[in-house]
Amino acid sequence: MSVPIRVLLVDDHPALRVGLRVLLDQAEDIRVVGEAGDTDEALRAIVEHRPGVVVLDCQLPGGGGASVAQEIQRREWATRVLALSSYADDGYVRAMVDAGAVGYLLKDEAPAAIVAAVRAAALGQTWFSPAIERKMEAWERGELPGGLTERELEVLRLVAEGQSNKQIARQLCITVRTANFHVGNILQKLELVSRVEAAVWAKEQGLAP
Repeated sequence: MSVPIRVLLVDDHPALRVGLRVLLDQAEDIRVVGEAGDTDEALRAIVEHRPGVVVLDCQLPGGGGASVAQEIQRREWATRVLALSSYADDGYVRAMVDAGAVGYLLKDEAPAAIVAAVRAAALGQTWFSPAIERKMEAWERGELPGGLTERELEVLRLVAEGQSNKQIARQLCITVRTANFHVGNILQKLELVSRVEAAVWAKEQGLAP
């Protein structure tokens, strides 16, 4: 009999970890060896349990899932990261992939897909939810977040900094009317209703600090 895949579950919601444990423990070739609820616990658990796969949430107390994945890379641990998140935002996906995650699943995936993704990750194979895969293909084609133009992204970053349309116009050497036009287009494309929502969206996408 082959050695089971050793899995560590890292998520700050205990109920979700219980559900994942029940699901994965039903597979004969997978064994959940530990759980963690924040970044520090996760790193200690990796050292203690030496999992082959870490199922890692992107949002965690203490620095976020990407910081755990980066530390795994830095220390060259033989542990593969499978991101599991409620968020499909560009910023989260890019951060996890750049930090070495071999897969990125959304939490509404079918149970069978989660099991299959863990098996793929153990073999070093990639596995992405369809929505994430489409997003990454768009990046490869050079498409920009939200379908925005380069100029609209410039304007959005300034909106996220709290600048008014008059300030944006002055900084970009355009008229206030043009700045108004760009902001209106941004809100329409992103299906948002306010500058505040646009600023939040920009930060979630990693487009603004």
